[in-house]
Amino acid sequence: MLAGRVQAGELPALKDRLPTKPLVVEPTTSIGRYGGTWNTAVPSPDSDMKIAYDGLARWNKDWTGAVPNLAESWEVATGGRQYTFHLREGVKWSDGKPFTADDIVFAFDDVLRNKALNPIFPAWFSAGNKPPTLEKVNDYTFRIVFVEPNSLLLQNLAAGRGNVLTDYPRHYFEKFHEKYNENILDLAKEEGYPSWTELFLSKGGAGSLDLAYWQNPDIPTLFAWRVNKPLEGGNRLVLERNPYYWKTDPKGSQLPYLDEVVIEVIETPDVGVLKASRGELSILSDQFMAVRYKPVLARTREEGGYHFIDRLVSDPNAASISLNLNHKDPALRTVFQNKDFRIGLSYAINRQEIIDVILQSQGEPWQLAPRRESDFYDERLAKQYTQFDRAKANMQLDRAGYRERNAKGVRLRPDGEPISFALGVRTDSISTWPDTAELIRGYFAGVGVEVRVNGAAGSLIFAQMENNDHDAVIDDGDSGLNDAMLNPQWFFPYNTTSYFAVEWGAWYESSGRNGEEPPEATRRQMMLYDQLKVTVEKDKQQELFKQILRISQEEFYVIGTVLNPTGYDVVQNSLRNAPEKLELEADFYPTPGWTKPEQYYWDE
Repeated sequence: MLAGRVQAGELPALKDRLPTKPLVVEPTTSIGRYGGTWNTAVPSPDSDMKIAYDGLARWNKDWTGAVPNLAESWEVATGGRQYTFHLREGVKWSDGKPFTADDIVFAFDDVLRNKALNPIFPAWFSAGNKPPTLEKVNDYTFRIVFVEPNSLLLQNLAAGRGNVLTDYPRHYFEKFHEKYNENILDLAKEEGYPSWTELFLSKGGAGSLDLAYWQNPDIPTLFAWRVNKPLEGGNRLVLERNPYYWKTDPKGSQLPYLDEVVIEVIETPDVGVLKASRGELSILSDQFMAVRYKPVLARTREEGGYHFIDRLVSDPNAASISLNLNHKDPALRTVFQNKDFRIGLSYAINRQEIIDVILQSQGEPWQLAPRRESDFYDERLAKQYTQFDRAKANMQLDRAGYRERNAKGVRLRPDGEPISFALGVRTDSISTWPDTAELIRGYFAGVGVEVRVNGAAGSLIFAQMENNDHDAVIDDGDSGLNDAMLNPQWFFPYNTTSYFAVEWGAWYESSGRNGEEPPEATRRQMMLYDQLKVTVEKDKQQELFKQILRISQEEFYVIGTVLNPTGYDVVQNSLRNAPEKLELEADFYPTPGWTKPEQYYWDE
């Protein structure tokens, strides 16, 4: 694909495109061959493009620690307060410009620390509630210094959060920044934006986790593939190989092997499954791989030319129920904050029926708790209140103080109004949720609690939650493996994505400047996590996190239903170096990025 461009003088020779010491990627099974297109799919335009997994560090294969990537090495000093990173010398952006410490400094000083672009500095990148300082040592070395130890920095960088430092080629973005362009307001107006910040963000300035990044083919990138054709009609993204990609195979051949990646946006899971059954897609978002589709896909394996691989998903629950403990209606807030009320609803759920009817007899009753495969597995947290017992449920709801009912049998709130609320369900997400929500509506009605199932697009549901305008929502939770310690949002109100208590999460995330101060037990969890973040010893970190989970078990914030069963995925038989199984699928262990898609190839 590139040889003709080199001969035509459009590209320099390979030796001039690679860094001094390219990162050598050991293939999963064999040295590959060039050419071809990998077709995959995601459920919505704003889905994370998890093939974009190339930050300063990455996880090792068994997820026990960070290993070098764009950073060739690093040193940690002063007990975790100082980190010095050495970049891989000679790496180039996809347009051939050098990637240096100047790009890191720009990303830190002019993007992350710019309050017009980022009003809240990332909590994971802070210590002692203060951002670090970052200084350039030389063209390929920079140093980060914290006021207190940041013991989780390397893990967070490996988890993909580190893209915030490597997504911003200074030579491209500075022309859209007020600090570097004195005519920026004229440029913003010319392109139809009322401010320079909106112009900057429209160019992909929110980073590679944002849709705008993948809509701009002009952004130089460090990923294996760059945008060739942005979403056309909102449903097809075409990526082409990065001619300056900085990795090779053991024989010195530049990666990636594949010429193109085509990512389809398929909002209806049935359509994605149909395409997969024809052998048109490989390694899809897990949201297409519901258990109920597996028998359908099994029947067409030979005709479609694909096989199954196992997929262990980090999500600890097939469908958890988050009641809004910070509800704007004081009466409903009182009801939801009543732990006995939540326990009563949990006893009312027939989890075995959900398993049999919705999940093809797979899974087991489970609260929102770490999975058995996690270092943080706690049987009491996982199994409490999972027994289906309507008598117990009624007794618990009576104990909560809601014995009185109206003529329809609906229990009454303290103000005399019926206990009635909407359960938000994302209809463009996990395909089993709408059916599960209907079962839950019936279970709760059976004990005198009225639920209205509110199916809507994810964008609307998320907007309601961000504004604290929701009653309750269904989700699967996140971080049920060892990623729980990096993203504890379901075990205490860690940030505003802790949907059971958005205001408490905002309070913690902003160090008390925003949101609402939580009760004592929750504040205790927050203090323990603050202590964990400055603790370097791994065993002490884990003990602190287990203390956080013990409080979570006592507080019982979120009602779980069923443990997500082991999932599956489909891989076309002729796609080589693809994983034999997806041992991990997690937000902080990006799949399929960790499987090194740059070394996939077609054997045909």
